[in-house]
Amino acid sequence: MAESTRLVDVLQDRIDGFLQARRPELDGIASDLHPFARFSADLLQGGKRFRALFCYWGWQSVAGLEAAADVLATSPDKAQFDAVVTASVGLEFFHAAALVHDDIMDNSDTRRGLPAAHRRFEELHRDGGWLGDAAAFGTSGALLFGDLLLSWSDELLADAFDSLESRDAARTARREFNRMRTEVTVGQYLDILEESAWGTAPDDELLARAQRVIVYKSAKYSVEAPLLVGAAMAGGSAEHLKSLSAFGLPLGIAYQLRDDLLGVFGDPAVTGKPAGDDLREGKRTVLIALARQSLPVGSVRLLDELLGDPDLDDDQIRMLQATIRDSGAVDAVEALISEQVAAAQSAIGSAPLAPSAKAQLSQLADTVTRRTA
Repeated sequence: MAESTRLVDVLQDRIDGFLQARRPELDGIASDLHPFARFSADLLQGGKRFRALFCYWGWQSVAGLEAAADVLATSPDKAQFDAVVTASVGLEFFHAAALVHDDIMDNSDTRRGLPAAHRRFEELHRDGGWLGDAAAFGTSGALLFGDLLLSWSDELLADAFDSLESRDAARTARREFNRMRTEVTVGQYLDILEESAWGTAPDDELLARAQRVIVYKSAKYSVEAPLLVGAAMAGGSAEHLKSLSAFGLPLGIAYQLRDDLLGVFGDPAVTGKPAGDDLREGKRTVLIALARQSLPVGSVRLLDELLGDPDLDDDQIRMLQATIRDSGAVDAVEALISEQVAAAQSAIGSAPLAPSAKAQLSQLADTVTRRTA
């Protein structure tokens, strides 16, 4: 995936340039805003860039261009390339904002191996010996930080759409982006709702409710929407968008199912999050719903009692991991991942899209569902 590797470097350069250009604006307001620039650079350094890659290859699947290297060097369509890169960067800023807000809601301590944003603002308060409650300041600072990232995201997407020659393409791309923002926001709400309200729902509805969270919190936002934004920017037809949805939605479901497994069984040295973090946060995922269906009543009662306890120790985490694994839920989720990937691969194989982009998307399908972080 040489083109995708090259694109990741281009994206990082564009991110760094955008943040560098914002520094004088922040400095002109107050030197106290240095943390916003520093925390932005840290959060947006590296990462897997999946949303940006799906946006780009969604565009390529319609535009039918050759390699990104050729576009950068000689193509008369460099302006189109610049527009989709700008949009892709905007999606990365949106994702960064979502991570900041998600960590507040989940009361997470770390993100990508560093303290979560609200913990960093909390540390500023403590180190400065300021008045009031450090934790409350940390939450407020991170909320505003996330809002700033959202503002910058919209600025980037607006610039990208405004630079398109086709107003129809720009309107369609904006519509897909707007739909994505609505879906991921309500999906996040459905996620925290499940953590609190699952006990009032009938047991036979819990799996369907967990699947609903996957679709709207992650599947559409992580894969389908970026593909559609990119394809729309290239002037994709209804048939193009339908084909990419048929690929993107099942792949997005598989992506989140893998994420759910990593949230329980992932290696902290690789994921940058504590072992069993989803267990302490009380995530009511498909994995948990499947485990509850297979476990005896006593084990279900214990699982329900412990899940969501932020003070779970390492022994309790290991016990819960073993319980979930012994239930057969891990194998069931792995089977679901395989089924969804197969559906995505089948859809892309017959789609009326550029062959080179289809090959890259097929490789990405394997990459995003076999990852370890």
